[in-house]
Amino acid sequence: MSPLTVLRGPAAFFRSDPFDGSVGEALGYDADALIALQDGRITHFGPAAAVGPELPRDATVEHVPDSLIVPGFVDCHVHFAQLGIVGACGHQLLEWLTRHTFPAEQAFEDRGHASNVARRFVAELLANGTTTAVVYGTVHGHSVDALFEAAGGTGLRIVAGKALMDRNAPEQLRDTAQSGYDDSKRLIERWHGRGRFGYAVTPRFVATSTPEQLDTARALRQEFPGVWLQSHVAENTAEVAWVRTLFPEAADYVDVLDRFGLLGPRAIHGHGIHLSDRERRRLADTGSAIAHCPTSNLFLGSGLFDLAAAKAVEPRVEVGLATDVGAGTSLSMLKTMGAAYQVAQLRDHAVSPSQLLWLATAGAARALGAERETGNLGTGLDADVVVLDPKATPLLAWRCAQADGAEQLLGVLLTMGDDRCVRTVFAGGHRHDRPGSA
Repeated sequence: MSPLTVLRGPAAFFRSDPFDGSVGEALGYDADALIALQDGRITHFGPAAAVGPELPRDATVEHVPDSLIVPGFVDCHVHFAQLGIVGACGHQLLEWLTRHTFPAEQAFEDRGHASNVARRFVAELLANGTTTAVVYGTVHGHSVDALFEAAGGTGLRIVAGKALMDRNAPEQLRDTAQSGYDDSKRLIERWHGRGRFGYAVTPRFVATSTPEQLDTARALRQEFPGVWLQSHVAENTAEVAWVRTLFPEAADYVDVLDRFGLLGPRAIHGHGIHLSDRERRRLADTGSAIAHCPTSNLFLGSGLFDLAAAKAVEPRVEVGLATDVGAGTSLSMLKTMGAAYQVAQLRDHAVSPSQLLWLATAGAARALGAERETGNLGTGLDADVVVLDPKATPLLAWRCAQADGAEQLLGVLLTMGDDRCVRTVFAGGHRHDRPGSA
């Protein structure tokens, strides 16, 4: 049994989904909370006056009164191999892939390079308070090995997969339908369900996979029912038009995914900007989720995701926030929440700070089908916890001191905050302190 860790300070959590009704009722806030962590789980959580007597008398309590304790962040869509091309300016999606992404990913043929980038990526996730990430590898199977190996011992929950691409990509980055299946199966058998690791079958997007390869993706999901599925959908208008020419028999982009069994629970598709109402309803009806990637969509000029439309269909489309580095401009989920706020404003739709926190925590966990394990603060959940510092910079401290309540405080943090606000991270109970903050 590991030692008991107890934190005492202000905490924000969720009583319910803030998209269901009253935002004020959904967000829970306790100015003096106790949270106890042991053996990777939250063993106690609640008001200090109520929880304190339940703790062992000899428990050491760490007081963090000038902080804000929140659930660990969940990044639903990110490319670790693209860490080195953040800020590669000047192009929209398809040309950006050709000029920047594919050359960067070709370098991952070298196992040493893959391992070096994986270690840096894992360190950056933790520095930004991300405790769960859904990650794209390259076409090279060893890129996924490198990522899981780098995350070993950190406590991070990582869901990752090898990219499947057997057409419309440089020859050095193509597999085949059979080799993609074989490599994916090996990786599933090695990593899926090992600790907090999971595997995602990963056809990059339908334009870079033949129908034969998409059939093998379906076969892998049927053979291994617990795995995830990640891909892209309707990110860019030129991409949508291209997919229409490649699959003329399909009604639309989502119908292509549907025909190859790439929808359903544990299927999360990046972007979903240029969707019809029919496509949104089909995603919702099948339990498929969208990863909303606002900084990436703004950087590449792909468009403005319609969150209100995703939440207007019944049942609603589950949505989780995502950084989508390297088109995304930061691994900070605080910055990503801030960008999502701006995108919603440009769509003439106001979204509240607590709704944005939901999309980066509990809502993202629900999108992954992991809401019983992570995404919130509560007894029995995984010990995925972030201690934020509202005084990380002088201006932030001055502005946060003026906030009236948790909703306003969250609004300031997601507008002005970044990795400097992340004081301490518990990923599956493993503690990671910002240098100089412990």
